[in-house]
Amino acid sequence: MGVAAMLLAQISDCHVIEPGRMLFDRIDTGAYLNAAVAHLNRIRPDFVWVTGDLTESGRPVQYANLRSILDRLDVPYAVMPGNHDERAALKAAFADHPYWPAGYETLHYAIEGLPLRLIALDSLIPGEGGGRLEGRQLDWLQQRLGEAPDRPTVIAIHHPPFISGLAEMDAINLAGSETLGAIIARHAQVERIICGHLHRPMTMRWHGTVVTTAPATAHQVALHLGPKDGTSWIMEPPACHLHRWREGTGLVTHQSYIGDYGPATPYG
Repeated sequence: MGVAAMLLAQISDCHVIEPGRMLFDRIDTGAYLNAAVAHLNRIRPDFVWVTGDLTESGRPVQYANLRSILDRLDVPYAVMPGNHDERAALKAAFADHPYWPAGYETLHYAIEGLPLRLIALDSLIPGEGGGRLEGRQLDWLQQRLGEAPDRPTVIAIHHPPFISGLAEMDAINLAGSETLGAIIARHAQVERIICGHLHRPMTMRWHGTVVTTAPATAHQVALHLGPKDGTSWIMEPPACHLHRWREGTGLVTHQSYIGDYGPATPYG
């Protein structure tokens, strides 16, 4: 029997709008997402997770455009909400996806049957930029982690639970993360917490696990670390994260830039 392994791809913060329109009159987020899908189809991961801010304003027409692009993936994928999303419209657009909970209160779920167990938490607060995890959802998380303490698990949350140093983004991160941290600290099987929201790659050790944030598929947030720096966007290269898990080794995260940077050239 071979060693269990899995390649989990993460894309985030797609901000798809209506076909034919540009975000901020400059950014064709649909075209950028198409490029990300083509990139992943060349890599062929085992699974793709899209970790929130799927659309810019949660309109059904935006979700229809999003789905038309994501359905071009050659591998299975799952979606989850961010602060720019709208739960009912999101779930309606992907109603045939089997992982959704009943109702629209929060769109948290677990995906079983893969080498990694995947748990999505819904941190959306309608109408607000920041996020929060409510008590009922945290109770559900405790139950899910308690029933499979030996299963390597990745948890996805759109809003990161740590202070990044990006002052305005930190004002809209995950509120009340202390309770989540206490739960995570009791469950060593949590290999990673993966997030979006910040439009930048970051890594932090947190309550006994590692938290990473993925870059966006289109525009990034500029790296301004001054205490009074405002938030601005910048067209740094779009990218995705590739989380490679192997039994006995654990999880290694690679950043994969999306775009044509010329052929790989052998050394020597």
